[in-house]
Amino acid sequence: MEIEKIATFHSPFGSKFGIPKQSGIVPELRGEIVLEKAYRNPDALRGIEDFDYLWLVWGFSANRHAPTSLTVRPPRLGGNERVGVFASRSPFRPNGLGLSSVRLDRVEWDTPRGPVLHVLGADLMDGTPVYDIKPYVTYADSHPEARSGFVDRRKWQKVEVDIPANVLAQLRAAGFTEEDITALRAVLEEDPRPQIQRGEDKEYGMPFAGLDIKFQAVGGRLVVRSLTKGLASSLTPLAPSPKGEGE
Repeated sequence: MEIEKIATFHSPFGSKFGIPKQSGIVPELRGEIVLEKAYRNPDALRGIEDFDYLWLVWGFSANRHAPTSLTVRPPRLGGNERVGVFASRSPFRPNGLGLSSVRLDRVEWDTPRGPVLHVLGADLMDGTPVYDIKPYVTYADSHPEARSGFVDRRKWQKVEVDIPANVLAQLRAAGFTEEDITALRAVLEEDPRPQIQRGEDKEYGMPFAGLDIKFQAVGGRLVVRSLTKGLASSLTPLAPSPKGEGE
């Protein structure tokens, strides 16, 4: 079976670093789904605005190496314990396919890029190929009482984030709305640092919405030190989403 992408995802993340580990963790994160030319007919999306959530099937396009092991080390287990690849959501899989549930914010029907889906809460990098879009239906897709294996046994601890006033002023000057700042803060609260590199002597840079966000751990908190122009994202500058059809 050969599959071809039907759309491209656009998000604030110009690299893998900093992307939430799962969809829905940062519900404020905005993204766009732009269809390939062959599918830019509104008929392909007819009725989609009646659904609140969508499933995206997509590709781990930033993985440069083929997987070499049938076991992986999930971040939730501290990066030390191994589980089977099929008992995890690791991106290093025999077939590099991802599955994400995202909230449909609105549909922009008439644009130079064809109909565009504006979504919230995605865990995809900018430029990610999308292979399929399916509606989320509660009667079949929601199982609130289901067990979640090692995820149930290891609660993820968020960290406190400090964005100093001078950095906040820079973000606003760069076009960030309060919603965008909230999304950035929520991303950092998930602590994007690698599990095995969490000392307080290292400064990290996270590409986000065309800026390189520099932060450092200080006393158990993540403090944003500075920001500079970084990797471009097709979602920059970040602008508030207008109210429209599909909400």
